[in-house]
Amino acid sequence: MSDALILVGFDAGQTHCRCKLSRWHNGNWQPLGEGQGSGVSHLQAAGGETRFMEAIRSSLQAANPSGLEITAAAVGASGVEQGTALQNRARDLLAASLELPTEHCVATGDERTALRGAFPNDAGIVLISGTGMIVVGRNDNGLEQRCGGWGWQLDGAGAAFDLGHQGLQLSLRMADGRLPDGPLRNQLWQVLGCRTAAEIKAFVVQPDYQPAQLAQLAPLVSAAAEAGNVEAAAILDRSGNALAEAVQAVASSLGLTKPVLCARGGALLNLAPLQQAVDTSLLRRQVDARWDDRNGDACDGALTLALESC
Repeated sequence: MSDALILVGFDAGQTHCRCKLSRWHNGNWQPLGEGQGSGVSHLQAAGGETRFMEAIRSSLQAANPSGLEITAAAVGASGVEQGTALQNRARDLLAASLELPTEHCVATGDERTALRGAFPNDAGIVLISGTGMIVVGRNDNGLEQRCGGWGWQLDGAGAAFDLGHQGLQLSLRMADGRLPDGPLRNQLWQVLGCRTAAEIKAFVVQPDYQPAQLAQLAPLVSAAAEAGNVEAAAILDRSGNALAEAVQAVASSLGLTKPVLCARGGALLNLAPLQQAVDTSLLRRQVDARWDDRNGDACDGALTLALESC
C-alpha cells in the first residue's frame, strides 16, 4: 500500500450528501476538504440511481474543487444492506461516478460507516436513534453485527418516529376520555396543524405522509415525561427498553461482555429521558456497558473503509 493516498468518504442522506477528502500519509490523516451536495433516495425508487450519482458528484465537487486525483472511495447510504445485490449496485455506481476501479470502491449502509467512524479499529456498539433506529456493533476480530432498523412500518421502537407515534396514540386516548386530558394532546396537535381526532386520522393517511412528521413530536413527549406525565414516561421506558434489547442482542452475538457504547442520532443525543431509559433497561438486563464519546462521524468511517480497499 502506498503511503500517500488521497481518499474520499461519503455520508449519503436523503436531505444531503456529505463528503470528506483526506490524504493518508505516514500513518496519519491529513484533511484536504469537506463539502455537501444533493441528497439520495433509495436506489430502487424511481430515479434512485440518478440521484445517487448526482449526490456523489456534487458533494465531491464541493470538497475537491481543484480536482485532486482520488485513489479510493467509500460511501455509507441508508437502505444499502450488507451482503445484498443492492450493495454491489451501489458500489458500481460509486465507481462509475468517480471513474475508479470497483475494487477501490466500497458501498455500505450508513450505520456501518457510523460504526467505523466511532470505532475505526476497536470493538464497540453504536446506537443510532434519529427518525429511525438501528444498533450495530463490532468486536476485536472485526466481525460486525446489526440489530433493528428494519423500517418504520415494522421496527421503529426506540426511534423518534416511534416516540411521536406513541405520543399521538396517547393523545387520541385523551381526546376520547379514556385518559384524563392534558396539555400534551394540544401541543402535539398544534405541531401537526390539527384540531380534532378526525383530523389526526386524516393526516396520517395522506399520500405524502412521512415518518419525520411524527419524529418532530418526540421532544414534546420527552418533555411531558420529565414533567411527570406517567403515560409519556412509559413511552420513553418502552423505547429505551427496545434500544437496550438490541444492545444486548448485538453484544451477545459478538461476545462483548463489557461493551463500549456510542450514541448517534438526534433522539438519543438530545432527549435525556431516552438515554436514561436505556441505562435503566441495561442495568435490569445486567448488561455491563459504558458510554464513550467518540468524535469520528460517518464520513470518517467511510474514509477508513476506503483506506482498507487500497
